[in-house]
Amino acid sequence: MTAANLSRRGFLVTASAAAMGGMTLARGLARAGQVRTNTASLPPYGNSTIPAGIRSRAVANVNGMTVHMLEAGYETSGRPAVLLLHGFPELAYSWRKVMLPLASAGYHVIAPDQRGYGRTTGWDDSYDADPDPFRILNMVRDAIGLVYALGHRSVAMVVGHDAGAPVASWAALIRPDIFRSVTIMSSPFEGPPAVPFDTANGAAAPRPAPTDDELDAELAKLNPPRKYYQNYQRTRGANDNMLHAPQGLHAFFRAYYHYKSADWKGNKPHPLKARTAAEMAQIPTYYVMERDKGMAQTVAPFMPSAAEIAACKWLTDAEVDVYASEYARTQFTGALQGYRVRRGSDPKSLAEMRTFSGRSIDVPSMFVGGKSDWGTYQTPGAVDRMRTSACTRMVGFHLLDGAGHWVQQEQPEQVSRLLMEFLRSERSSR
Repeated sequence: MTAANLSRRGFLVTASAAAMGGMTLARGLARAGQVRTNTASLPPYGNSTIPAGIRSRAVANVNGMTVHMLEAGYETSGRPAVLLLHGFPELAYSWRKVMLPLASAGYHVIAPDQRGYGRTTGWDDSYDADPDPFRILNMVRDAIGLVYALGHRSVAMVVGHDAGAPVASWAALIRPDIFRSVTIMSSPFEGPPAVPFDTANGAAAPRPAPTDDELDAELAKLNPPRKYYQNYQRTRGANDNMLHAPQGLHAFFRAYYHYKSADWKGNKPHPLKARTAAEMAQIPTYYVMERDKGMAQTVAPFMPSAAEIAACKWLTDAEVDVYASEYARTQFTGALQGYRVRRGSDPKSLAEMRTFSGRSIDVPSMFVGGKSDWGTYQTPGAVDRMRTSACTRMVGFHLLDGAGHWVQQEQPEQVSRLLMEFLRSERSSR
């Protein structure tokens, strides 16, 4: 398949999905208000690519939303629950390959489209929306609300990947009575921000780490100038750039997923010495972008060849179509809201998180990433802080061969095995 055909295909996916969702994708159209799509009028979730035994379901009245979720192991009541939280630009669909093994091990497996994503409705989709619902504490409330709505008082394990990792981590830290163990995937958890201690008696206040804005200013001085992707994801134009990618939405997703996977042989991550521009510039451009390019232009040169696409068994064209069609309908703005308030140095979010300063994740924890994933090291020192202080009962740290950032999709058998072994060991130790 040629790039031109892929672009045309991406256009057709975008156009058809927009028509089905009753939305226009005309450039510059102002869209605002609560997302209340009648999901019953949409085609089946997953476009017939979801394995038998996994069902799609909507759960009303969850922290102000109707949450769409995939679930497996629902046939038998009384099973312990496992909650799976996806990242960006992903969906509940991203867990399709690990759900049935977990269900076969005796669990009720729950994978929601998180706030801002997919077929979950009741969130405001405008860039200028109140960002408070997307802050970390409310995202934890989303998770609690869904678990309770499904009749569970606790879950045996919460698993978070990428942008879902901080939600899972904070859930385990704040409510260990509900979230009895946690698996953190691809994005290490550093713990709550510190509150200055003993300064009234002359102790020096700790020097804060460079903010994303400060890092961005230093990256701009490099040759060629660079910028930090998390700052870019907060901008008003990020949604439009990806949604209206010149190569088409399908081709955008294909290139984005390829570039951050083990299939792109340039991914050779290693720990960085410090959060400085010179060190961060070693990271590929999907995290430390060229300053004059949007994400669509950043990933375009890394579009895999027709032969590489045909050989990619972990993400078929039909599976890429699922992402393209869902994001064509919802756009990216809701998914991007988390970058504005859950990361970096947002004052209100920092104030909320400092409520838990000094606390750690004390339930059993595990980290799983790909050996070819720069996500593990994009924040220098985060892995060490996670393993030495943020998580007091970390029983496993695994970097998997043959996986980049999309570890549960690239290596689902290895991930399933690790998750089941972790659950089994924790069940036997209680």
